[in-house]
Amino acid sequence: MNEQRIEQAVQRIEAALGRIAQLAENKVSAPVQAPPPTSVSGLVVKHEALRDTVASSLKEIDALLERLEK
Repeated sequence: MNEQRIEQAVQRIEAALGRIAQLAENKVSAPVQAPPPTSVSGLVVKHEALRDTVASSLKEIDALLERLEK
């Protein structure tokens, strides 16, 4: 059963990577627009939110790897 869940997770990751690749291709062909100016405090808030998201994702990956090793 664990192997099935792992396979499903890998399939979801691969599908997400495919969507990311497609978006990247579309982005390259689209004209580049300058982003609106962002305040430093806004960047700090976004940075902290991204750090929290990454930390949470890494914990999930660590937990998955730990379960695989058992």
